[in-house]
Amino acid sequence: GPLGSALSTRFGARPVAMIGGFLSGLGLLLGAFATHMTHLYLSVGLLAGLGWALVFTPSLGTVGGYFPTRRSLATGLVVSGASVSGLALGPLVPLLLDTYGWRGALLLLAAITFNLVAAGALLRPLPIPNESPGPPQDQPGLVRLLRHGPFLRYALAFVLVDAGYYVPFVHGAARAHEVGCDERRAGLVMAAMAAVDGGGRLAAGWLAARPAAPLLRHLFTWAALTGLTLFLLPLGTTFGGLLTLALVYGFCAGALVPLQFAGVAEVVGTGRLIHAIGLMQMFESFGSLLGAPFAG
Repeated sequence: GPLGSALSTRFGARPVAMIGGFLSGLGLLLGAFATHMTHLYLSVGLLAGLGWALVFTPSLGTVGGYFPTRRSLATGLVVSGASVSGLALGPLVPLLLDTYGWRGALLLLAAITFNLVAAGALLRPLPIPNESPGPPQDQPGLVRLLRHGPFLRYALAFVLVDAGYYVPFVHGAARAHEVGCDERRAGLVMAAMAAVDGGGRLAAGWLAARPAAPLLRHLFTWAALTGLTLFLLPLGTTFGGLLTLALVYGFCAGALVPLQFAGVAEVVGTGRLIHAIGLMQMFESFGSLLGAPFAG
């Protein structure tokens, strides 16, 4: 994350996102020829993961800078794409595995991922408000953020949020089996949660664009609702109860995503948005990596 933000500040978002798209596709492509688990760690894990970070951080930061007055809505539209692709790949990947095997599936996913190069080319280098001209100062910008108290508190809050955020998505199917659901019903619970996740992202972005309340107050409300629903999820001991709670959780959790990144600009300002998003990704990864194993 910080590497992507520093490079995009130095060279622009477009070339960094295009290189990231190429690396992510290359990682999946090389993974198809793996003969040892170490090869998969290096290709799909390291190379593709690096590529995705180089795409995500510059893209989100750039879009946030394009629409300073409607940032939450623009971010909501952008991140809703992840829900659409998740719904599409859910049934597609098992089909590819059954038809072409895991090597063939990785080759086809690599072909899809290489389209990120074309997507990155669409990031026009428009002038961003509140950014002073002249050569960027990458390292000092990152260092200043590490001494920025409000940003550090904001990032720590989302480390804690992410510790719980992914638990239902990782363990949801196993929980559905525990309460007596068959494979079809367990899949329905997960698909429904993913579908309303995208709706929550759009709805939260649209609501936050209304001038009724400050964006950070919207964010606080959705975070509280997400935590409350997560707290109640164990009460879903039947298929209907679990499905209802999963729908509510998916919507509230999805609503957090666009407001989280739009809120960064409220805390640090537009001029340091890309740097801040990169650091946020790095901090949050600790919560997301540890939460699901501890829950298991």
